[in-house]
Amino acid sequence: MASLKIRKGDTVRVITGKDKDKEGKVLSVNVKKNTVVVEGVNMVTKHQKPSAANQQGGIVNMEAPINVSNVMYLHKGKPTRIGFKVEGDKKVRVAKATGETIE
Repeated sequence: MASLKIRKGDTVRVITGKDKDKEGKVLSVNVKKNTVVVEGVNMVTKHQKPSAANQQGGIVNMEAPINVSNVMYLHKGKPTRIGFKVEGDKKVRVAKATGETIE
């Protein structure tokens, strides 16, 4: 299975679209659809029926998925591209701007 360079828990900045320059934490990643859900970005209004989990129902604001190509990883507050490097027997992510390993 192919992997994405952005992972759950990363801090990213939106680089294009209606939410350009907003920053947030990645809540989920969908590898098959190449999308990520970012906290506070691409907010949509959803009408929900009452259910066991949500007794009241009504109108709920929630984040919608955004294409992974529209976000950029933030390393020390600056957006950077991500590459991979093999260190010993492990494959690690590397910030292209600084050359430092991520995590």
